[in-house]
Parts: sequence; structure tokens; C-alpha cells
Amino acid sequence: MIEAGWGTWPTLSVGAEEELMILDATTFAQVGEVDKIVGTIDGTGLPGVVKTELFASVCELATEPCADAEQAGTALRTLRRAARDAAAAHGLAVAAAGSHPFADPEKQPVVQEPRYTDFVDYAGVSARRQGVQGLHVHVAMPGPNECHAVLEAILPWLPLVLALSANSPYLHGRATGMASNRALVLAELPRSGGPPAFGSYAGWESWVERLVQIGVTADYTRIWWDVRPHPRLGTLEIRMPDQPTSVARSTAFVALIRELCRWTLEREPAAVDPAHRGDYAQNRWAASRFGPRAELIHPDGDRAVHVPELWEELRRLLADEPLLDEFDPTSCEGDLQLALDPHAAAADLVARTFA
Repeated sequence: MIEAGWGTWPTLSVGAEEELMILDATTFAQVGEVDKIVGTIDGTGLPGVVKTELFASVCELATEPCADAEQAGTALRTLRRAARDAAAAHGLAVAAAGSHPFADPEKQPVVQEPRYTDFVDYAGVSARRQGVQGLHVHVAMPGPNECHAVLEAILPWLPLVLALSANSPYLHGRATGMASNRALVLAELPRSGGPPAFGSYAGWESWVERLVQIGVTADYTRIWWDVRPHPRLGTLEIRMPDQPTSVARSTAFVALIRELCRWTLEREPAAVDPAHRGDYAQNRWAASRFGPRAELIHPDGDRAVHVPELWEELRRLLADEPLLDEFDPTSCEGDLQLALDPHAAAADLVARTFA
């Protein structure tokens, strides 16, 4: 049995993880200096931690469990300031976005820890291409069966979340035409994209245990789906959004994901049609290609709708959460990058990360 901590935190408690790029403060080039930032920060009194990620040119901010999205947003602001101040002490800057406008992802230095070096040895170039950043949101679940039911219920809505969050239009200095290059890059990893339809939490657990037993993966944290159970923390982890630049936008995504989970917990679980995984794959691609200008298959599977229409429908289903007013379903943060050339966009990201 997989170690589990269901019920450790009150249901719908949230935690957020942001991935910030580390830049030279003058040239805005991405640089592998995470040790200087992590080593400078005194974590005493911080509402979370600043730590390493796969690449030494990225630092991860992880909040403590929070009662709601507003508290999580306050924690992220504090952690961003701590990372900014630590970076400035070494002539560095930090910036938030789904990808760096002109850095070469494959040239980013890997953090020399076994977890990361072993992963690169296994995944090869698909790991070296992962120079992209996302926002991860953990939502506390009362138990494993509820966690699985919520996963299945929110999954059809996650391409809408991706479309709203698209913030990686540049890759390796080129506007590729994709609103979220990050989504496509992540899809190169093993065990990525949308999870299979396991039918139950027990089915998922048995599958993970079998893969561990035959040596395919070390544990479930080596599964990089857009959403996954995290039983050790007692949460459902949603990994779909591109990393927002605005901390207000990060806070709004925490609120959106939490309200999605609340809404589904209050409903009777619906039957799952495994064929709708095909709808999910189509919608995931469309959202990554067009962002808020995408046309998506409705979660009911009976028609195609544009993002603004689907967003308005979801707003009517969710509680009246003022933080969701942050979203304009006709645009995304990536549009702001595309208004500038890659070098100017990198400088603008630094400024808007702390606006």
C-alpha cells in the first residue's frame, strides 16, 4: 500500500508551488545559480520554502498548507520577495513565466542531485528539453475515493485552465505559434498528459505498485500527469497551468482550482466514459495551440465551444469567488510577451513578476 496522509489537513486546504527562472540582472539571460539563492535565504518565518528544481536556472517556491486561495496568494508574494532579494544580492533577478523567451532549454545545467541526474539519464533529451515552468496546486482531499472522484470530475475542465494560463509563447528565442509551448514539451515525458481511466483509486494504486515492482518507476512522484493523486500529502495535485507572471494571476488559479474541487466534492460522482480521454487529448492540444482563442469539446462531449463561452458557463457553476474576476477569457499573459521581441519580453517578465 502506498503511504497516505488523507485527512491530515482540512478538506480543501491548498498549497501552491511556483517555478521561477533565475536570470542575470543585466542581460536577462537564464543562468544556473540556484545554489546562491537557496543558500542565501533564511527560511525562518517564511510561509513555505524556496528550493531546487531539475535545472539550476530555476527555483521552486512551495507554500505551507493554506486555508484558502487568498492566504496562499499572500504566502506566494512573501516567497517571491525572498527569492528576489536573495537573487539581487548576487547580481541576479527572478522572473515568472511558462518559458524563457530566448534561453536554450537544452543548455540549462542540471542540479547535481541523484533524483535529477538519474531522471536525465533515464529520459534523455526529453528531460533536457524540460526548460519550462508551471504552477502546481495541491488541494486536500478527505480520502482516496473522493480524490479519485474529484480527479475524474475536474479532468474535462483542465484544458480550459490551460487555455486561460497560456504563458509560454516563446521557445529558444522563437515564437512558435503555440500559446503554450510548455504543454507540448511536458508531453514528451514518460507518463505525461492526461491520466488513464483506472476506474477507482484502488485501480490507480495497483497500477503504480505494479510499475514500481517491475522497476519501471521508483514511485508515483515520477508520474508527470496534468493531475495526479498525492496520497503522501493527502492531496490532489493539479499541474496544468503554465506558470503565471502576475502573482495575482497565480492566486486566481489557486482559487479556480480549489472551487472546481469544491464543486465536484458536492456532486454525486458521474459515470466515466474512457472514450472521453480522446476528447481530453484533443482539447489539451487545442488549448496549447490557441490558448484563449481555442475551440474545445464541451465536457459533456456533445458540442464544441469557444473558451469565453465555456468560461462563462463554468463561472455560473462555481461559487461566487471574487478572485476569479482576475480572468479575461479573451486573452492570456502570453499575449503580453508576444507584443515584444524576446529580449524585451524577458526584461518585461522581471518587472511584471513583482508589479
